[in-house]
Amino acid sequence: MADDAFSVSWTDPDYVAAVVGVLAVGALVFYSALVDGTPTVETVLFVLLWVTVPTTVAYEIARRLD
Repeated sequence: MADDAFSVSWTDPDYVAAVVGVLAVGALVFYSALVDGTPTVETVLFVLLWVTVPTTVAYEIARRLD
């Protein structure tokens, strides 16, 4: 059964952050499919920033609008 404490809403900050995170990872996977070569440490850090920064920003915006 569904838990009453779990709410699915377009304005729920956790939901918004999860959607943005999934989209960011999908975009990076698509980009990595186009690029040849092995990832370096700088590339891994760059990817982590490109996933965490939009997710954090989306979470904060949704939290303040909720």
